[in-house]
Amino acid sequence: MRKLRNNELGRITVEEYKSIQKTPLIVVLDNIRSLNNIGAVFRTSDAFLIEKIYLCGICATPPNRDIHKTALGATASVDWEYVEDTLTVVEKLKKEKVQVLAIEQVENSTKLNAFFPEKNQKYAIVMGNEVKGVQDEVVDAADLCIEIPQLGTKHSLNISVSTGVVLWDLFQKINS
Repeated sequence: MRKLRNNELGRITVEEYKSIQKTPLIVVLDNIRSLNNIGAVFRTSDAFLIEKIYLCGICATPPNRDIHKTALGATASVDWEYVEDTLTVVEKLKKEKVQVLAIEQVENSTKLNAFFPEKNQKYAIVMGNEVKGVQDEVVDAADLCIEIPQLGTKHSLNISVSTGVVLWDLFQKINS
């Protein structure tokens, strides 16, 4: 086996990314404090052709050296917008008929492995603060709460890891 070089991976250009059809998924970051986490979400969103990222509350925005360290240029390919209030974004998306999924541990949550996206439905996932999670009022406004099943001793995953797990799961279900 030989490891492939970057020029052998057949990746598209930023211009091509901008013009091709996206996965009907939007990411909403609710008060993410770590710039490395924000950058990692950009990079993962690029990998799965995510339509847009909303950066809300205390989230830093590009251009930023620390975001760039992990995004590796994905801030140029993935559309993004800063909105101060997460609830404002959620309400806007719901008016646009986007189904909003809060990724959070709540009573009666739906396990990620048991959730199957509907065809021709656009979804937004809301990812919460590293310590406090998704704000209560945002959880209440969401159409559904999705939980990543976990079996170990820790109570949660890092936000960038959680985003990657959820986006991969939804991406492969949407495209199957």
